Amino acid sequence: MSEYTTSPAGIPGVTVLGATGSIGASTLDVMARHPQRYRAVALTANADVDGLYRQCLRFRPSYAVMGEPAAARELAARLRSQCPEIRVLSGSAGLEEVAALPEVDCVMAAIVGAAGLLPTLAAARAGKRVLLANKEALVMAGPLFMQEVRNHGAQLLPIDSEHNAVFQCLPPSAAERGLKTAGVRRILLTSSGGPFLRRSLAELAEVTPEEACAHPNWDMGRKISVDSATMMNKGLEVIEACWLFGAAPEDIQVVVHPQSVVHSMVEYVDGSVLAQLASPDMRVPIAHALGWPERMASGAERLDLFSVARLDFEPPDLERFPCLAYAYEAVRSGGTTPAILNAANEVAVAAFLEGRAGFLDIPRIIAATLEAVPGRTANSLSVILDDDRRAREYAQNRLQNRLQNQLRSHLRKRLRNHLQQDRQP
Repeated sequence: MSEYTTSPAGIPGVTVLGATGSIGASTLDVMARHPQRYRAVALTANADVDGLYRQCLRFRPSYAVMGEPAAARELAARLRSQCPEIRVLSGSAGLEEVAALPEVDCVMAAIVGAAGLLPTLAAARAGKRVLLANKEALVMAGPLFMQEVRNHGAQLLPIDSEHNAVFQCLPPSAAERGLKTAGVRRILLTSSGGPFLRRSLAELAEVTPEEACAHPNWDMGRKISVDSATMMNKGLEVIEACWLFGAAPEDIQVVVHPQSVVHSMVEYVDGSVLAQLASPDMRVPIAHALGWPERMASGAERLDLFSVARLDFEPPDLERFPCLAYAYEAVRSGGTTPAILNAANEVAVAAFLEGRAGFLDIPRIIAATLEAVPGRTANSLSVILDDDRRAREYAQNRLQNRLQNQLRSHLRKRLRNHLQQDRQP
């Protein structure tokens, strides 16, 4: 068995935060392939009542949590006749409770965005094995989060395919010893380049949310898909890698690799470069982290190098994808600046997905927010959350002003056209 403490039921218990999302569903798929090794203690979702209801019927957890109280009431009513034993909770308090349950050994932290920070922190404070798919926990609160992991003896294993690949390529305890002491020259963090790798700036101005969400290699949620298209996802991963592996920003090089077969690499001082290769399927890193230090079947398709045939690598284009540069600037600035970056990005991406902003407005809003909202020393969770709030308010106001200016411009144009028509004989 893996190095878990045995739960009261005799099988390691797992809480899946964000169970109905792509990572959560993949986690449950891997667990279902090994029913004698894991049991679902708690499943959570934000608002997808139908999805969580179906998962509850299949996996019979002890707890189910919905983000919204109304959704929790609906789920509880639907489960009453089928699974009356399932306790239904709601909100942040419910998420934090199921992340820290005594019968839970392992927590999959797969809630997207800042909403995942508090329950992931609760899991760390409870000394759990934390499978970290919520990169925002480290982006927003890296020093605080890592200190909580150390203070409470939690075990942190990365789920992002790139960080999981780096973890597999590093020697044991490299982060504790220091990368340079372990003979590491640099981390090579690969990126697919997203769906717009070959688009010009003029073409990027016209892309739609549907195009941005159509990733060529990965099946991901809409927000993460847009982050991949802007390369902000890779920027957030750079920040995450700094905290996970004790790396400086200059120790991390982003490499565009369109095939998404090499998930990342580690270069050593002797000239060796170790790489982890696999099919682009998130069940591979999930199975690795669930079973670590053992290996177990993930259900992913085996990698066929003859079908892949070639592996291409190129540097990122920071002119067309400035979000990556903003992330490097944020982690160098430190303090709450990464949290401000993340907040502005979440607001801008939501506006783009809702049709209230264009694709190129995303980096513009982020740049304006970073300039207008100065970062502070991240010496407490309250300071981090306050700067997150300030950044969101500024970005929302910026968007609102932009929409009002567009409306005024549109009305002026219509008025000019109307007056020109009236002057015609």
